[in-house]
Amino acid sequence: MSNELMIIIDGNSLAHRAFHAIPPLSTSQGLVTNAVYGFTNMLMKIIAEESPARLVVAFDKGRVTFRHDDYEHYKANRSATPEDLRPQFPVLKDVLKAMRIKIYEIEGFEADDLIGTITARAEQAGLKSVVVTGDRDALQLVSPLTRVRLTKKGISELDEYDEGKVWDRYGVTPRQYTDFKGLTGDPSDNIPGIPGIGEKTAARLLKEYGSLEEILAHAAELSGRTAALVSSAGKQGEMSKRLATIHREVPVEIDLEQCRWQGPDYKELLEIFKKLEFKSLIKSIYQKARDGAGEQQKYKKQGAKTGKQALSEPDLETYPVTYQKLDTTSRLNSFVKAARKSGRLALSCACNAGGALAGAGFVLNEDRAYLLNLQPQGDWRQEDPQEGGNLFAGLDAEQGTGAHFREQALAVLRAVCEDPTVKIYCHDGKKLIWLLHKRGIKLAGLAFDTMIAAYLLNPASPNRELEDVSLEHLNAVLPGGEEELPARALCVLELARLLEEKLKRLEQDRLFYDVELPLVEVLAAMEINGVAVDKKQLQDMSKELGLQIKDLEGEIYRMAGQIFNINSTKQLGKILFEELKLPVVKKTKTGYSTDAEVLEELAMSHEVVAKVLEYRQLMKLKSTYTDGLAVLINPETRRLHTTFHQTVTATGRLSSSDPNLQNIPIRLEAGRLIRKVFVPSSADNLLLTADYSQIELRILAHISGDPVLIDSFKKGEDIHTRTAAEVFGVAPEEVTREMRGRAKAVNFGIIYGLSDFGLDRSIKVGRQEARRYIENYFARYAGVKAYIDRVVREAREKGYVTTLLNRRRYLPDLFSPNRTLRNFGERTAMNTPIQGSAADIIKLAMVNIQRELVEHGLQAKMILQVHDELIFDTPAAELESLKELVKRCMENALVMDVPLVVDMKIGANWYDVKKI
Repeated sequence: MSNELMIIIDGNSLAHRAFHAIPPLSTSQGLVTNAVYGFTNMLMKIIAEESPARLVVAFDKGRVTFRHDDYEHYKANRSATPEDLRPQFPVLKDVLKAMRIKIYEIEGFEADDLIGTITARAEQAGLKSVVVTGDRDALQLVSPLTRVRLTKKGISELDEYDEGKVWDRYGVTPRQYTDFKGLTGDPSDNIPGIPGIGEKTAARLLKEYGSLEEILAHAAELSGRTAALVSSAGKQGEMSKRLATIHREVPVEIDLEQCRWQGPDYKELLEIFKKLEFKSLIKSIYQKARDGAGEQQKYKKQGAKTGKQALSEPDLETYPVTYQKLDTTSRLNSFVKAARKSGRLALSCACNAGGALAGAGFVLNEDRAYLLNLQPQGDWRQEDPQEGGNLFAGLDAEQGTGAHFREQALAVLRAVCEDPTVKIYCHDGKKLIWLLHKRGIKLAGLAFDTMIAAYLLNPASPNRELEDVSLEHLNAVLPGGEEELPARALCVLELARLLEEKLKRLEQDRLFYDVELPLVEVLAAMEINGVAVDKKQLQDMSKELGLQIKDLEGEIYRMAGQIFNINSTKQLGKILFEELKLPVVKKTKTGYSTDAEVLEELAMSHEVVAKVLEYRQLMKLKSTYTDGLAVLINPETRRLHTTFHQTVTATGRLSSSDPNLQNIPIRLEAGRLIRKVFVPSSADNLLLTADYSQIELRILAHISGDPVLIDSFKKGEDIHTRTAAEVFGVAPEEVTREMRGRAKAVNFGIIYGLSDFGLDRSIKVGRQEARRYIENYFARYAGVKAYIDRVVREAREKGYVTTLLNRRRYLPDLFSPNRTLRNFGERTAMNTPIQGSAADIIKLAMVNIQRELVEHGLQAKMILQVHDELIFDTPAAELESLKELVKRCMENALVMDVPLVVDMKIGANWYDVKKI
């Protein structure tokens, strides 16, 4: 008997299981992948646990099998394969082929039958097998040589069955399992069995008589109800047993040697994972490749014979680089001269565990790479020792003392980075600027950022790390170990050349060089400067909110008539729907829904609901803002240093995190008050805010060319009043406040593809009335309707939409078989050119403003960007100059058919700013 193990997987069963276990998942191009992703993860986990010598996946082929000849209603209650699962099967098979796993499928037979046939051949050869499935029919295959692992919960847990486990669970042997199913039936397969015979009765009868046939032969001996049931439906029981019996002689050639698993074709698998955007699986392969490269280096250093056995799988090509260590004074000096002569430098830096710059890789051209280790006695990932420590002890005389050499090394880094004639190429320039800043070094010649370029080329891709970009564009795996930094620098240089060509080909080079690349330095400066915060006032607000929350708790307990956990969905649901008998709006799998939408609908039904809503709002303000902001204040600068994300949104808008300062609440007065804690950096300074007025509607007027909209903006009219007059057919002076509010909802709703249903939910006028508003709007603004039709049509033709500065967004949802996704794609096509152009314009304004602030030598700082608004911290003496500069740069950022208008305010804090 061989000790080699064979794994046989039920492909259809596991694919269905993964599809329902994994939330909807799709690529940036719209390919649905949740079943493939879940299946692949489960497969890799099983391989890791079992280490099989042979590996097979069996699939159903067609819905009709030989069993339908016996019983036409077999599996009749099975629903059709889900719309989003069907196209995943060919993709899954591509993954299996790349993994070099044998696939079996044959018309007229189920995967079960193939699995039964394969296990039979394996047993004849004395091989041990493990069947992995979600179908309990496979338990009949259990034997001394065959185990079955059944999916138990989602895709993460498996129950293993041997002969003893089958007996313990069902009270029958694996050979009796088909008899058991003949008696009890199987609703999932629409196998009727003998109605009225349950599991306990079936197990008792089989223990006594051994088989279904023997039970039927001795039906006269049975007593009472059981005898009647067996006698009346015996033939049906026999048919049910036949339906449940796995056919173990399928006419297919099974070559067990062809089932031997040699491991994946990692290069092909990597290509597929890239296409499917399986980032975690890509990183798993990438890590194996790095480990393999490390093994190869180890063997080379030991002078050992390298070859297949010396390398860990996968045997992928890593990124080769030859480099020189900058570990002597003469080498440092020679490097500076070479860098200045070259005028071009690819740079990759690393920080240690303490966050300080600890090493750098440089490439001047393809054959001149360098490594500078600021921690020669250890890896740059280790904690940085205290400044002045003896980190460099033991270096030779030319290197000098540790502290002295460190100063020399940093001086070299400063010399090349602060020289504006040396063009710097990097990946994630903002992070690089931060690292250098912590060492007191400025970056003067940023010339290319491969992270930003990759983002522009594919804004929906989640892969932004250099490893991911190099895999996507160069098919390259970066090595680990000492050569990592110079290899990364070389990769940056090659990527820059390639990505620049792609940007030019797509006519995105202006967007890159005029907007996104200079914005890297602008955002870095904003982050480094930070925002001053009145911490004492923040703490006072937190205390006040705590008192308000305590009072609200008391009111809620009084109204509810009892004390309960207000934060518990279960307890709150019981109070509202069982104790207070409020109407149930929505239920979840675990009980009553008490989400915000439900509570807002119930707010008029009972006063306690409004109090719960207020309680939740205050709790969020306290936890997220007054408490959350306080812990993020930098103890050294006493400021908040948010992180601006330039490569996250598909529209091009910036986002903010740690903390998110773009999301300070403004609808509630308690939320707006939080803005009071944002103050100027000194008592002599003021805050200036500059906000684009209705920029998206102005862009809509320009893009659509609608003459009525353009005329209104050129005349400086109130656009919502003008729209109300047009839609309701009244004179502008007759427009009421209510009319204007509804027109405003229509104006902004049109940009986002608002339906009559959505408008009704927004302004509560009824769907018929909402539909009339929209129809009247399009009748008066025919240019807008023509634009919407045109942009959706062109998006379907091209597969993408563009902004005014040619930013692209690809829209795979437009081609989805799912109607909901297609509708979403259409709304995205309408809105992206507008919202994306607004992002382009304010980014361009930020770049121009920062440039002029430097050119004019002003001390004012741009400290925040919140969607269409910029906030500045300025000395009072510079206020007039700053107002003129900001207004000019913002209103002239881009010439359009309508004017850009900026509203400006000043104040002693962000809350108390007044319009000027």
